Amino acid sequence: MDEVIIAKAYRRDVRVTPRKVGVVLDLIRGKDVDEARAILRNTRKSAAEYAIKILNEAAANAENNFNLQKDKLYVCSCNATAGPTMKRFMPRAKGSASGILKRTSHITICVCERA
Repeated sequence: MDEVIIAKAYRRDVRVTPRKVGVVLDLIRGKDVDEARAILRNTRKSAAEYAIKILNEAAANAENNFNLQKDKLYVCSCNATAGPTMKRFMPRAKGSASGILKRTSHITICVCERA
């Protein structure tokens, strides 16, 4: 059997929650790279900006490092995992305070070549 070459790119500590990034990544999983770029360009989510940059990096890695053909590339896997959470406080009534969790995520996008 032929060995599948996977080119990946990732970005760590992105200031968007993993749940919101996951919604965007679900749109492009399994799609061709050009189609995925078009979907991300027309998606009105803040995570789409990060996803398109990482997708372009993964496609460039596939072309330059693994000599894969760019017209045959597709998104074989993509995921967002939880990064470190920044804990902040907001003043509330009667001198108390409540916590705010500013979540971050690690985004990974892998591209493969279609047979």
